[in-house]
Amino acid sequence: MSEVYTVTVDPLGTEVQCRADQPILDACLRAGVWLPHACTHGTCGTCKAEVTDGEVDFGEASSFALMDFEREEGKALLCCAMPRSDVTIEGDVELEQGITMHPVSDYTGTVVELSDCATDTRRLLLDLDREMAFNPGQYVSLEVPGTGQTRTYSMANVPAEPGRVELHIRRTPGGLATDNWIFKTLEVGDEIRLSGPYGRFFFRPARPEPMLMIAGGTGQAPITSIIRHALAEAEQRITLYAGGRTTEHLYNVALFRELQQRYPDRFHYRPCLSEQRAEGYAAGRVTDVLDAELDTCTGHVAYVCGPPPMVDATLKTLMRKRLFPRDIYREDFFDARDKATGGLRSPLLKR
Repeated sequence: MSEVYTVTVDPLGTEVQCRADQPILDACLRAGVWLPHACTHGTCGTCKAEVTDGEVDFGEASSFALMDFEREEGKALLCCAMPRSDVTIEGDVELEQGITMHPVSDYTGTVVELSDCATDTRRLLLDLDREMAFNPGQYVSLEVPGTGQTRTYSMANVPAEPGRVELHIRRTPGGLATDNWIFKTLEVGDEIRLSGPYGRFFFRPARPEPMLMIAGGTGQAPITSIIRHALAEAEQRITLYAGGRTTEHLYNVALFRELQQRYPDRFHYRPCLSEQRAEGYAAGRVTDVLDAELDTCTGHVAYVCGPPPMVDATLKTLMRKRLFPRDIYREDFFDARDKATGGLRSPLLKR
């Protein structure tokens, strides 16, 4: 059995027990100590913290996210770092008004639906062995059978459905989890081991401003969760700009149009196609449509999720329209190659 060390999280002074083979972030999240994190795979650098006392193994942290000189200064990526003695870290503990952070735990999910919802995109529904409490927009980590590795996907279900997880998964050619498992051998009835909830991209109920939702590809998954929850449980007005290449690449169109009919005074849906013209759809990239239709974004709060280039372009557009970074929440996805190349550093590992 692995040795257990004590991790002290300052400035709280909270003590957490952590195994020698367990990342410090994992131990903290499971103990309900909510430290900043995003990818949980050592790539994005969000969980970087200072180790003020004790020794750690830096693990498989990307040399681009954690430079050599930072290691020498005592910094570590908590999602990879494992204790080699009792340690003390300086943690930037996140506390937000109106937000309850739920401890991470392990679950077993049974596949009850696996269907194609768009080009190279599958909808995966899992019934859990017990209920999971989470904030709409968060994600789970799936264990890829026989590999010892995990991959992360945002949940599209809402907290009112705690016994089920819905994932929207885009196929990546050669992807460990997609091409070699989910799109190849996974079947209804299979069991999947997963953990969650993770992430800081979620609905902020204390923000009363009208919401701009901008989604590209499977970035619609957490956006779907947030929209469905907010319409049922809150009062904010919501506008969704959802982008895809063609009608075959864009999904959940019927769902969002039904929600627009049900909540005509609160929800407006703008599906956008970048490579096709079709009746009922705006023509152009989602950022171009947003730019053309809104004179200003002042007085709004924005949630942006999708491929990194789309997210970056959207941020620039929103800021040109007078929306400040404090009013923008973002989630962008990367694949396993970014860890080795230091390419696009974005939160969720998807391949």
